[in-house]
Amino acid sequence: MADQPVGERFRAWLREQNLPLTPRRLAIADLLLESHRHLSAEELIAALAARGLRVGTATVYRTIDMLVASGFVEERDRGEGFRRFEPKRGLPHNEQLLCSVCGRVEEFREAALERMTKRVADARGFVRERHRLVIYGQCGGCRKAAAGAARAESGARP
Repeated sequence: MADQPVGERFRAWLREQNLPLTPRRLAIADLLLESHRHLSAEELIAALAARGLRVGTATVYRTIDMLVASGFVEERDRGEGFRRFEPKRGLPHNEQLLCSVCGRVEEFREAALERMTKRVADARGFVRERHRLVIYGQCGGCRKAAAGAARAESGARP
């Protein structure tokens, strides 16, 4: 089962729980599980609407709760006043670059960081199990767009 795509594993989990595999529930799950961003419920609703599918807020939250309970999605709180959700990657060490403008998330692994976290834990007599690091900033695309907008405002040519 672990070699199946995560969407299929979620469908199997629904069947095991005797829960219906409704088209809306599956659309929500597919969108969230395939996302490379941390999406809010409102962003999910908007993305589904853009695909021509109207889904109620309660349905979205119930499906998100199922995805979290099944272990396929993790809840994130960035202090924005609402929750965001991301597919669980199954990695004990999670490093991400998070664009504070567009919300893009880029996962990365850095050997030097792995060595450093182990060294920090060992120096304090701590057995490291896992860690999570999020670096907040602006991605290249957003920086480029902001620079273009600044040039346009100042009347400069690109």
